[in-house]
Amino acid sequence: MPTYAYACKDCSHAFEIVQSFTDSSLTSCPECEGTLRKKFNSVGVVFKGSGFYRTDSRDTKGSSVSPAPAAPAPTPAPAAAAS
Repeated sequence: MPTYAYACKDCSHAFEIVQSFTDSSLTSCPECEGTLRKKFNSVGVVFKGSGFYRTDSRDTKGSSVSPAPAAPAPTPAPAAAAS
């Protein structure tokens, strides 16, 4: 379950509480019964690995990049003239 941070607009009391996604947000301060606001913090994201590219999770059929043209077939060498 996620932890949410709240701060009171009236008395500046700040606290964190563990709530379910389905629980409604708190509206009154437990200290002074004032109005609460939910605080939003930045989320730390760490990408580990050799790299992340646009093509990592795509199949080649749905790609918008066209394949390289095929090389022309080699032409046989002319036969030597018999004397």
